[in-house]
Amino acid sequence: MVRDRKPALGFIFITLLLDILGIGLIIPILPKLVEQLEGGNISAASHTVGLLASLYALMQFVCAPILGSLSDHFGRRPVILASLFGAGLDYVLLAFAPTLAWFFVGRIVAGITGANITAATAYIADVSPPEKRAANFGMIGAAFGLGFILGPALGGLLGEHHLRLPFVVSAVLTLANWLYGYFVLPESLGPENRRKFSWRRANPVGSLAALQKYPLVLRLAVALFIFNIAQFMLHAIWALYTSARFDWTPTQVGLSLTFVGLMAAVVQGGLARKVIPWLGEPRSVIIGFTLGAVSYLGYGLATQGWMIYATLAVGCLGGISGPAAQGMVSRSVGADEQGAVQGAMTSLSSLAGIIGPLVSTGLFGWFMGPRAPMILPGAPFFVASGLSVLALGLTVRALRWKAPEVPPAVVPIA
Repeated sequence: MVRDRKPALGFIFITLLLDILGIGLIIPILPKLVEQLEGGNISAASHTVGLLASLYALMQFVCAPILGSLSDHFGRRPVILASLFGAGLDYVLLAFAPTLAWFFVGRIVAGITGANITAATAYIADVSPPEKRAANFGMIGAAFGLGFILGPALGGLLGEHHLRLPFVVSAVLTLANWLYGYFVLPESLGPENRRKFSWRRANPVGSLAALQKYPLVLRLAVALFIFNIAQFMLHAIWALYTSARFDWTPTQVGLSLTFVGLMAAVVQGGLARKVIPWLGEPRSVIIGFTLGAVSYLGYGLATQGWMIYATLAVGCLGGISGPAAQGMVSRSVGADEQGAVQGAMTSLSSLAGIIGPLVSTGLFGWFMGPRAPMILPGAPFFVASGLSVLALGLTVRALRWKAPEVPPAVVPIA
């Protein structure tokens, strides 16, 4: 039986929103908690936060293509639900973890379950006609945005009372999300569009090699990989940087991330749907990357807290690049390979998530440590700006060559 597209998109949006809300709760407090466990040493805490973030990304790199291929075989629904259940149990573990070693275990579990974005992205592709995929992929950014509107602010406030409390709340919300999805999330992939699971496609190396079948996708993937390194550099040191530079509390860090979420929800949930069709997907990607490069430079040069907010307003407008690039990628592959290709793209993003935090926290720790030639907390942002410029150049070059689009297939909604 064919189901209406709108309810299916609504279900996946709520699922992503509650998932991200749980993640957003712990962002403002995790660096502070690690700093406590490191005895108050901010330089050592910086390196540990980087390792935790990279370990999470490493597990996503390994598991994203596996979950993507599993969703091509079994369907999107079981993969999404299993991932959410595992994430909820992970938050319970972190809420009571007595040492840093347990946090590393928790990040391994979180990285495995966090790859559910692969199945969610494929779900959106399943239920969206080709001409509307770029706009509908903006729902992912909107869910992230709304999740970060509430999550970091609430996490910062809860963290002021007890640094472990946000983990407990995250566990409750994520498990409630899983229960909600169990009863209301329909399957999107019809039996006729499924394909047999293959370890050759499901391993990260094999999935990335498979992108060679789609030259435009491969070219865009390389540029997105470099740009994502810059983005993950920012994520890893945001709380550390703003605390050291402006003496922000967890509440202030949370409020700044709430502002990011609000802007992301406005840009990707509403503005992207109007701007991308008007500008076109290629131009939207280029403009987004340009704004990213400018904003990273602004973060590093900021001398007062209000300047961060002004720069965030500009940088968040660059969020149109994500759904535009996803739309171009999705329309270049067939219906039976959406999960595998999205898994490969998620693996590349996760690989960037391994590299970015190590680079940024390493730079931050060095330039804030006793052996640094000068105190320069903004150094990671300057490097991120340079990487964004490189990604911009590669994107312009990639878009000079355009592959033929895959003819749209009629995809019944299971």
